Amino acid sequence: MSDTEDLILEKSRRRKDRRGLYQKPRVRCLWGSGFLLLWIVLFLAVVVPLFHRVPRTKSLEDASKGVFIAERAMDNLYNLVKIGPKVVGSDNNENKTVHFLLGEIALIQEKVLEDYFDIEVDLQQVSGSYIHWTMVNMYQGVQNIVIKLSPKNCTSETYLLVNSHFDSKPTSPSAGDAGQMMAIILEVLRVMSTTKQTFTHPIVFLLNGAEENPLQASHGFITQHKWAPFCKAFLNLEGCSGGGRELLFQTGPNHPWLVDYYKMHAKHPFATTVAEEIFQTGSMPSDTDFGILTKYGQLIGLDMAQNINGYTYHTKYDSYKIIPSDSVQSMGENVLSIVRALSNATELHNTEAFAKGPSVFFDVMGLFFVSYSNSSGIVLNYSVAIAAIILIITSLCRMAGISQLTFHHILGRFLLTLITQSVAIVLAVALPILIANYFDKFGLSLTYFTTRELMFGLYVCSSLLGLLLPSYVFLKLPRNRKISFGQQLQMILHAHAILLAILVIGLTLYGLRSTYVVTWTLIFYVLALAVNLMTSFHDRDMSWTGALLGFQVLSFLYNSYLLYTLVRVMIAMMGRFGRSTNPDTVMAAINALGTVLALGFLVPLVNILRKPGLMVITLLTVVGVSIWLATCTHLGFPYRPQTNVERVPYLHVRRTFYEYDGTVSKDDSGYLFNFQDRRGPAPLEGTSVNLTGLVGIASQCEEHMMCDVPLYDHRWVKNRLNAMWLPRETLIDPPLVPKVELISKIILSDKITVRFKFTIHVTDHTSLFIQPFEYVNITNWTFPMAYIGQQTTYHVYFSHGKDNTPLSFFIELSKSNGVFNVPLFQLGVCGHFIGNKGDELSQEFAKTFPDYAVLIEWPTSYQRFTF
Repeated sequence: MSDTEDLILEKSRRRKDRRGLYQKPRVRCLWGSGFLLLWIVLFLAVVVPLFHRVPRTKSLEDASKGVFIAERAMDNLYNLVKIGPKVVGSDNNENKTVHFLLGEIALIQEKVLEDYFDIEVDLQQVSGSYIHWTMVNMYQGVQNIVIKLSPKNCTSETYLLVNSHFDSKPTSPSAGDAGQMMAIILEVLRVMSTTKQTFTHPIVFLLNGAEENPLQASHGFITQHKWAPFCKAFLNLEGCSGGGRELLFQTGPNHPWLVDYYKMHAKHPFATTVAEEIFQTGSMPSDTDFGILTKYGQLIGLDMAQNINGYTYHTKYDSYKIIPSDSVQSMGENVLSIVRALSNATELHNTEAFAKGPSVFFDVMGLFFVSYSNSSGIVLNYSVAIAAIILIITSLCRMAGISQLTFHHILGRFLLTLITQSVAIVLAVALPILIANYFDKFGLSLTYFTTRELMFGLYVCSSLLGLLLPSYVFLKLPRNRKISFGQQLQMILHAHAILLAILVIGLTLYGLRSTYVVTWTLIFYVLALAVNLMTSFHDRDMSWTGALLGFQVLSFLYNSYLLYTLVRVMIAMMGRFGRSTNPDTVMAAINALGTVLALGFLVPLVNILRKPGLMVITLLTVVGVSIWLATCTHLGFPYRPQTNVERVPYLHVRRTFYEYDGTVSKDDSGYLFNFQDRRGPAPLEGTSVNLTGLVGIASQCEEHMMCDVPLYDHRWVKNRLNAMWLPRETLIDPPLVPKVELISKIILSDKITVRFKFTIHVTDHTSLFIQPFEYVNITNWTFPMAYIGQQTTYHVYFSHGKDNTPLSFFIELSKSNGVFNVPLFQLGVCGHFIGNKGDELSQEFAKTFPDYAVLIEWPTSYQRFTF
């Protein structure tokens, strides 16, 4: 190059510097503040209202024939809730509720269009057993109300099933879980049977009376009812709260046509594959009949649940007043429309022919629904990731040409940028999690449980700080003056896109369908980059930001909507997530990942500001103020009376231990606590309740069968190492003590096997624990044979509905030396008296708890025998 050319190039560079191409743009902080406010306004003005949007409640006066009328459903709900808690085995559940529902069904039968439909009603009483998680789930005389609505002269032998339950957890009036579903089903049945219409397949409405027990009545129906073999697909309706739209959170399995029907016919769609994959990890403190119907009936279906405002779930505050009629209207319209569609589905004739793998699905702010097959999703994921990489390489080549540097020089600079952005993403996720762990270390978890806004300062702003700091520092470092500030900023965004592309490829290889969230985030960047590359905007200083911002509006709206969905669904669950897991880590991770996806391409643009350091200081200030509010003010205390309560389940226990010779080695009483959230008993300290002497029982669990306490069900068993015992000097006198009778003990002909036969006069909720001693093996028994060998201590959870016949069972044990006149096994019998308030001392103890603590308690008798 000649000296003249060098001079011309230098003059050109100086002119560019004067125009600012190689200098940082000087954007006033006022405009920067407006830029940031734009995204907050978009979230508050668009995302939040659309998330909560539901239709207006229809009343009898303004509704025409053939539509769902929430006013009528709410009347049914009101009368159902008045009955009170509906625990299996109680008079409320087995008699009052069944009588009420049959009465409403009779009224519907009177008005059915007999020229169009046939309607049959069957009251099923069923007994059975199966293995559920780590226990035998055994039931006797539980009830189902089953209604079949068929078109006149119907010949179809494939039915659609619509299922929900009317029983409840102890203390709960069950308006949300699942009284509102009963009301919706009754209204859908009423509309379907009184509207002149046609449908192909009979519809079976299952009102099951033992879901909370858990899942017993649906098992009894699908394995034993006369109509069950004809059911091919189902809708399962659940409720863990009241308000908003219901979330579709399980589908299929492996039948994407069901999702297509939902897409075409759900009037108010609300669904995401993310929720399905989270729920199916088994980490959620809930379960539904979906698993029973798919496992034992090989059915396929859709699982939908009301899930907003779940703070009152399974408590005495799950009352009629917390259920908005507009949310019932929303779900009712969806269910009615989907039932009409599926009852005409040709796919029901041969569902196996349409098994084509799982789906990727999600709604976009309730405005429309997107779904495609998983195989299509895999192709899309890889295509977008590869397209992003190719376009970014193209962009880097263009930068090299413009700056008159070699591609290798540009690539070297880009690799440094890639490292910087990797650090940014790590910090964006790590800082919120560090804050969560810091709070947990000092016993301050769940500070956001009532004041949700704290999460913005604690987790979102700390994540934004992590995203911003590395690029802020990196852009302050010396750089080649031939690379303009705009190009350097583009490299940061390219680096973010490359990292997302790598993530897309990795998650797709792992098989995660929720990868769609990252893919669609990347798509909007790829589209903006493609527009810029096809025009001169890519090469003109900061002009490329126009297309970027335009597409990022769409990306921000969806990702912040998904983040808001997960926060609103999950936050109430954190109050019953157990003591083993720090819930703050879960919420911090959700907020951090949501922030990275929603704002990852926008945060680096803050560096355009004249003084971006002010934004760093602002974020630090917000985080600091939030930490202070959470730790030093009442805003950070998790609980509030009635609305955001602390769950305190405990049992009033009378324990009696019988040795092999029949003598009593221990007879004592106490309160057994199973705290449901991370804070445990700490929030009760300093209140009027006296917990002096409260101790953990983990050390007992190492030496004694099931810790020598009457654990209620499989969840109590799972959480036993965190259970706590408060001794009581005055012995508890339970309403009755289950009578355990050894009917016979017979040595069988092989001389190494002995058979015990027992009869126990049980309560409606009883747990048996069976633990053979060393060198003794169970070889046969009354319970499912597949359970033998699965546990060291066997757990049989037994409940009864209408049939209170004593429990009779046998156990056969083998011992190689044939010596049976020594202890062979231990038997623990736990009799629960749900609904009983306990003795006077227990009632006085309950009154001392603060008003933000909701108690779930009853007397329990525990007898441990050695045979």
